[in-house]
Amino acid sequence: MPRENITREATLGQLLDEVVAKYPDNDAVVYVDRDYRQTWKEFKETVDTIAKGLMAMGVKRGEKVALWATNVPHWVALQFATAKIGAILLTINTNNKSKEIDYILRQSETENIFIINGSRDSDYVAILYELVPELKVQPRGMLKSENYPHLKRVMFLGSEKHRGMFSMPEVMLMACQITDEEYKKRQKELTPNDTVNMQYTSGTTGFPKGVMLTHFNLGNNGYWVGINQNFDSNDRVCLPVPLFHCFGCSLGVMACINHGSAMVIVEEYDPLIVMMSIEKERCTALYGVPTMFISIMENKMFDKFDFSTLRTGIMAGSPCPTKTMEEAVRRMNMREVTIVFGLTESSPAMTQSMYDEPSIEKKCSTVGKAIPGIEVEIIDNETGKICEVGVPGEFCCRGHNVMKGYYKMPEETAKAIDEDGWLHSGDIGVKDKDGYFAVTGRIKDMIIRGGENIYPKELEDFIHHVEGVKDVQVVGVPDYKYGEVPGAFIILKEGYDLTADDIKDYCRGKIARYKTPVYVAFVKEYPMTASGKIMKFKLRETAAKMWAK
Repeated sequence: MPRENITREATLGQLLDEVVAKYPDNDAVVYVDRDYRQTWKEFKETVDTIAKGLMAMGVKRGEKVALWATNVPHWVALQFATAKIGAILLTINTNNKSKEIDYILRQSETENIFIINGSRDSDYVAILYELVPELKVQPRGMLKSENYPHLKRVMFLGSEKHRGMFSMPEVMLMACQITDEEYKKRQKELTPNDTVNMQYTSGTTGFPKGVMLTHFNLGNNGYWVGINQNFDSNDRVCLPVPLFHCFGCSLGVMACINHGSAMVIVEEYDPLIVMMSIEKERCTALYGVPTMFISIMENKMFDKFDFSTLRTGIMAGSPCPTKTMEEAVRRMNMREVTIVFGLTESSPAMTQSMYDEPSIEKKCSTVGKAIPGIEVEIIDNETGKICEVGVPGEFCCRGHNVMKGYYKMPEETAKAIDEDGWLHSGDIGVKDKDGYFAVTGRIKDMIIRGGENIYPKELEDFIHHVEGVKDVQVVGVPDYKYGEVPGAFIILKEGYDLTADDIKDYCRGKIARYKTPVYVAFVKEYPMTASGKIMKFKLRETAAKMWAK
C-alpha cells in the first residue's frame, strides 16, 4: 500500500464510478437480516436512478436533502445520489425530537427531507405532520410552509404512502424523465470543493452547528482511513455504527468506496446481529464505539460465534479503554484493529493508528500518528505556541480534512479555525518523541483539583482493571475546598457486587492520592447520544446534584 502524501481531486460520484469500473460484480452493500445484497454495478444503477429521480423532481445543485433515518437500505445510495447531482446530504441524528428537527429545518434552510416511519419512541411521520401541517392539505411537490419557507419536498424512504409525501418508488419512477445527457451535464458542473455533506454537531457541548464538508474532505479522509487498515477489494466491513454520523458515512462508507471493500450494514445496533453478520459474511473488519465492543464481548452468546476472519476495524467515537482494546485483539482476533481520533469538523479523522503497529502498547495507549497530508500539533491554549513533546495542550490540525465551515455561522467558524488555518478540537492531548498522539480528555472534562490537573481518561483506564468493572466514566464534582474533585460512575459486570470502598482501596497506593475518586456511584447505563457517545456533560450535572459541596 502506498504511504506517500496523496490527495485526490475527485467528486464522490467519480470515486464511485472508479470502483464500479474495477469491481462491478463484487459485493457492495449487504444486510444479513434480510434478503438484500447488491454488487457495485447494481448499487450504481440504484444510485443513478435515485439521482435522476431527484433531478426530475426539481432538486437543484446546492439544495439540501435532509435524511432522517436509521441505516436502512438506500441510505448509502442516497449519499451518492445527492452527491452526483450536486445536492448536499444533511444527515439527521435518529434520536432527535421535534424541537431539534424544528431547529435544523430552520437553521439549515433545508429544501428537501427524506424520512422513515420512526425509531424507538419517535414517530417521524407524526413529528413532520405536527411541524408542517400543510403537508396534509397541499399538493405534493407544491409545498408552501409558513414555518419553513425553504422546504419544498418531503419524501418517505419506503413504499408506504403518506399524505403530502412522495414514496421512494415514486421518486425512482421519475428517473425516466431525465436523459443521460442531462445527468452527465449536471455532474460535469461539480467540483471537489463543493459542499456535499452537512452534519449537525451532536450538541453534547454548545449550540448545534451545521458542519459543511466537501467531496475533497470526505474523499481524501476515507482514502487514508482505508489505507491505514490495509483495505482492498477482498475486505468485508461490518458497519453497525450510525450512518448519520461521520463514523458511519465517512470512516466507514468512504473507506470502502475508495478501496472497493464490501459494506455489511446493520440497520440498528444489536450485538447478536453484529456477531451474525461477522460470521455469515466472513467480515474482516468491524467498526464500533468502545461501548459496542464491550456489549459484544459481554454477550452471553459471544462464544458461539466465529470471529476468525476478523483482523482490523476501528474502535473510536469516545476514549478507548486500554483493557477493551486488548480484549478485542485477544478475544475477537482483531490483531490489526486501529483507533481514529478526530471530530466531525475534521471529516473526521486527524490521527489513526496503523494496522501493523509494531507494539500492542502503541495500539492501545495512543491514537496513532497524523493522517498523511494533515498537520497535527498540540498547541498551548494560553500562548498559541506548539507544545513540546510530552506537554499537554489542545489537539489542532490543518489540511485536506478541515471543514469548509459552519453553515451561516461565520463567528463560530472563526472560533473553530484560527487565522493560521488550525482547526481547534477542544480535546487535550500529548505527542511523544515518535510522533504518536494520546488523548487525555476534553478541555471541559479536565478536572482541576486545587491546582492539580486530573485527566479523566488516565483514571478511567486505571479503574478498568478492577475485577468486575465493565465500564467507568470519571467527571469533575464541584468542591468548596479544592474547586473540583473526581467522581466515578461505574457499570459492573453481571454477578459482581462492589462497593465505593472497594474502588477507593484499589486506587490507594497505586495512583496519586489527589486522583483517587472522592465519590463513586454504580449505575446500569450512561446517557448516550444516538452515535454511541457518552454525554459526560449529563454525568457532570448528575454528579453536581448528588455530591457537590
